[in-house]
Amino acid sequence: MNILLLGSGGREHAIALKISESPRCKKLFIAPGNAGTSNCGENLNLNLNDFKSIQEAVLKHAISLVIVGPEEPLVNGIVDFFQKENALKNILIVGPSAEGAKLEGSKDFAKKFMKEFKIPTASYNTFNRQEATEAKKFLTTLNPPYVIKADGLAGGKGVIICNTIAEANKSVDEMLQHDKFGKAAEKIVIEEFLNGIELSVFVLTDGHSYKILPEAKDYKRIGENDTGLNTGGMGAVSPVPFAGKEFMKKVEQKIIIPTIEGLIKRKIYYRGFVFIGLMNVDGEPYVIEYNVRMGDPETEVVFPRIQSDVVELLQATGTGKLSDVSLVVNPQTALTVMMVSGGYPESFEKGKEITFEKDSGDVYTFHAGTIFKEGKVYSDGGRVLAVTSFGNTIQAAREKSYAKLERIKFENGYFRKDIGLDLIKPN
Repeated sequence: MNILLLGSGGREHAIALKISESPRCKKLFIAPGNAGTSNCGENLNLNLNDFKSIQEAVLKHAISLVIVGPEEPLVNGIVDFFQKENALKNILIVGPSAEGAKLEGSKDFAKKFMKEFKIPTASYNTFNRQEATEAKKFLTTLNPPYVIKADGLAGGKGVIICNTIAEANKSVDEMLQHDKFGKAAEKIVIEEFLNGIELSVFVLTDGHSYKILPEAKDYKRIGENDTGLNTGGMGAVSPVPFAGKEFMKKVEQKIIIPTIEGLIKRKIYYRGFVFIGLMNVDGEPYVIEYNVRMGDPETEVVFPRIQSDVVELLQATGTGKLSDVSLVVNPQTALTVMMVSGGYPESFEKGKEITFEKDSGDVYTFHAGTIFKEGKVYSDGGRVLAVTSFGNTIQAAREKSYAKLERIKFENGYFRKDIGLDLIKPN
């Protein structure tokens, strides 16, 4: 079958590579893609929120299956658009409806959903633009640090953790009174701080059955030892040593099953990925957030570990027959490290030439912010490459990824040197 994958990051390159390996894939198109995805299929220059142009491309290229990579088109209703258009009704599309995508598109919606279906999460309250005074009063009932979230999509930047009440009050004013994050912060969610260790759990569901994909831990801060500004992610590891069978059983019983059952009870159409951001608090899982797509850079360690035919899994998701197929996972450790442009996540330059050798063995270079011009690869974003390696241990995978990174030539390229170190037990 002909397949269309929407997106342009490292997540999409990792998914594209797996799709291109499937005998079920006749031809893969990626829109808009990047320099790396062009090695897996044909890139199409499409605007992901222009659903009519996507429809034209689907019909022109006889597409049978569409996978939506990023969250914005899902929140904007691309799945609903496909279901309403007669010409697209028989095209399989992997992703939730706009109502399902509110799990990511609205923090308030997600918290109410968790409360209704008794899914463990931090206690919270929601406030609108007229309720800044009430928000500040609520802050006095909490212990520091304070967690303040923009309700809507804010490009991964809408969560602020404040150590003092003065900082928290200032953040409330900036969001509700001074338009920080714009429409995304017309409402804010203030919640208690959970003290624990984070991980990401990924579920693929066809609306009634589900498969639990490999879990991962990512590293958000720009600096080593988790210091400095938040980024889109500087690296990831899968599997996660502190997420053993007992903990994952709790995740399934207390979070995954109630989430799927909640979607069914609310009659929400949902055939796609559920990304559950979790906090492990003394061995108990709590939901920090839902996302309605795969994470980045977690996908760069999760998808390489999937040994099953990815197209078969995605096709079964779209047709409601996920329980008919099996999921086989590589037990080895996958570790990825992001190489970013100098200055990221603040101002950075684009258009820097990047040179590196071809991948070999169990080391993969996934492109995130790259562009292909006149036979050369250039940087075209903040997060530029993700180098993923396999190993029987975290240390073995680390050594391969860092050896490859040291051989990449990219002016002012930066990467953290401590990815995975916190998960290695001292002798």
